[in-house]
Amino acid sequence: MPATLRLTRNVGSSAPELRRGRFEISVDGTPVGSLANHDTVETPIEPGRHNLVLRKGRYSSRTLTFDAADGEVVNFRCNGARIWPTYVASIVKPDLGISLRPE
Repeated sequence: MPATLRLTRNVGSSAPELRRGRFEISVDGTPVGSLANHDTVETPIEPGRHNLVLRKGRYSSRTLTFDAADGEVVNFRCNGARIWPTYVASIVKPDLGISLRPE
């Protein structure tokens, strides 16, 4: 039975995203979809260890490694840079441009 990867991108109005647009989702180096603001995407994945990265142009999240068991739903929340220091730092270090964290 496959596991499910669920990604949510819900940016509140208190801290708007500075890095906007659709994020491309890659699992183990393979594109599996994209994620817009205020969107949730689910995709089936095989049980086991996986690497997850979100990208928008040259900007990305850091690679997150996670394990998924049979039938498990693995949840992550993400957003673009929300504060100016992180936004500016992402110009030099593009893997700071997108925040990705387990839920």
